[in-house]
Amino acid sequence: MGKELIFQALRHEETKELPWVPFAGVHVGKLKGYTAEEVLRDEDKLVECLIEANKLYTPDGLPVIFDLQVEAEILGCDLMWAENNPPSVKSHPLAAEKTIPCKCKIPTENDGRLPMILSAMRRVKEAIGEDTALYGLICGPFTLASHLRGTDIFMDMVGDSNYVKELVNYCAEVSIAMAKMYIDAGMDVIAVVDPLVSQVSPKHIEKMLSDGFKAVFDYVRSRGAYSAFFVCGNATKQIEVMCKMNPDGVSVDENVNLAEAKKVTDQYNVTIGGNIPLTTTMLHGNQEDNMKGVIDLIDSIDNHKNLIIAPGCDMPYDTPIENTIACAQAVKNPDSTRELIKNYETVIDDSNIEIPDYENLDKVLIELFLLDPEQCAACTYMLASVEDNWDDLKDMAEYRVYKYFIKDDIARTRKMGIANLPTMCINGEQKYISIIPSKDELVASVKEAQAKLKK
Repeated sequence: MGKELIFQALRHEETKELPWVPFAGVHVGKLKGYTAEEVLRDEDKLVECLIEANKLYTPDGLPVIFDLQVEAEILGCDLMWAENNPPSVKSHPLAAEKTIPCKCKIPTENDGRLPMILSAMRRVKEAIGEDTALYGLICGPFTLASHLRGTDIFMDMVGDSNYVKELVNYCAEVSIAMAKMYIDAGMDVIAVVDPLVSQVSPKHIEKMLSDGFKAVFDYVRSRGAYSAFFVCGNATKQIEVMCKMNPDGVSVDENVNLAEAKKVTDQYNVTIGGNIPLTTTMLHGNQEDNMKGVIDLIDSIDNHKNLIIAPGCDMPYDTPIENTIACAQAVKNPDSTRELIKNYETVIDDSNIEIPDYENLDKVLIELFLLDPEQCAACTYMLASVEDNWDDLKDMAEYRVYKYFIKDDIARTRKMGIANLPTMCINGEQKYISIIPSKDELVASVKEAQAKLKK
């Protein structure tokens, strides 16, 4: 059965076929005509959609809910809801005060949306849990800390590392409480999803984050469940330090070369999952593009032990159902799929995209190339680094936002030669690649670019 394939992969055993996990978070709502908000708030609709996803996509593993704001909402963050995306965090309780929440503020099963989520988990476990490994996704300690503190946390990392470590350790206690409840509700795999880890240097991770993360993974293992560490963005430099935190597996998105990353994870006997491109392939491609994408991914890796095939992150809501079925077909039947698409070539045309004349601008131009500022936490905070400091920038600069789920924006990203998201360009120069600048860094960069324009 599929569940055992996942368990074998996370136990680092040989598998007869590759495991397949579609990260069909809010996308499951599309299967039954419900909005993202409906499936994230309504237990019956969520359960109905998950059962349908299990039937259509024949997964070996399946996340029950993909919402990194559940914990933040309980801890006092205001959320902005959307029809086709998970909610985003719009307020930060610790933005004005550098404190640590009281230890009594640890989520319990009666808080926030947890009664609905835990009940849905139990029902899904009963309905499909015998054959399908169920993933309980929790917000990682660093991203949760950023939800509470806001963009100031990146300045704190330079000016007050002890505070950051203390706040992350508190958030790790929240993660452990969430893991306990999810395991008790029948979740087989606890996935710690922390998009912002890719924005931090390995040195800073080891200094401020590692202890908290290790505590979470150690707890999951002590309960007899499996763990996975999800990160978004260009986490190539962070893969090794992630492995050192002792998860059973890590998952990466399309910013990371999966074959090269697996060379690192294999050194630590950690399973790696990924990383079918979400937008260029799953959202905007056709069935052949998706089958070819999966086969090319599989064929790029020599050793298939310690490997799970999955989308790079949470699938876009409007991902065509037939494209996800095509991915499943390719994972489950690679030989016949390889024969089916052997002469197929993907056609890309970016000719209609015009690049600004950066040498003759009136103002400094800040361009933000993002996956999705409403869904991707790293993208949200990169955008916030500009918007929150706009009063200090607006006389010198203007900014534009490009979103990697819009076809023209994808084409612009390619034409600019941008390989990793999120990336901030200043007057056409890739200035911050998977790194969120502090206010001082950003203002200094804009002033430098302004001085060059005047010349």
